[in-house]
Amino acid sequence: MKLVVLTGIPGSGSTTVLNKALEEVDYVHLNYGDIMTELAIEEKIVDDRDALRKLPAETQKEIQAKAAKRIKERSEENNVIVDTHCTINTPSGFLPGLPIWVLEQLQPDLFIMVEANPDEIIYRRMNDDTRSRDVEKASDIQLHQEMNRAASMAYATLTGATVKIIANHDNHLPKTISKLVEVLK
Repeated sequence: MKLVVLTGIPGSGSTTVLNKALEEVDYVHLNYGDIMTELAIEEKIVDDRDALRKLPAETQKEIQAKAAKRIKERSEENNVIVDTHCTINTPSGFLPGLPIWVLEQLQPDLFIMVEANPDEIIYRRMNDDTRSRDVEKASDIQLHQEMNRAASMAYATLTGATVKIIANHDNHLPKTISKLVEVLK
């Protein structure tokens, strides 16, 4: 069975592309944050997802590692695709979304990054009323995507996985979905 990690910065369209591709391939879709929340609630550490961020860093790391183990176990019986953040842009710098203690447990086969041009991402964010997103300059968005590329290659070096970058440009959604489906088959 395959274990795939799919990432894309907010506005890249990664969730849209993934949801459409899942109509054509047999994969279990897991969201990393959802699994962490599920575990923390089971262990009576938190009552909801928002409380996760307020936990001590050490507790969060333990939950991250346990979530990776649970995801890996699920991938032994099914093809699994994990939707998560490659890096998180924080006020103090870029935070790796998949630190070593996660990668050691997870051991994915493939990292897929969904990207778009910074101007496309800005436009999508401005027109998305369902989410509250930070306003960023095109150069900041470009830097975030470059950091994701660098992090993905580092993750691949540590796990032996491959990295695939899929462009999701405006007015090309069917083509983008086809590329993702092709990689997942």
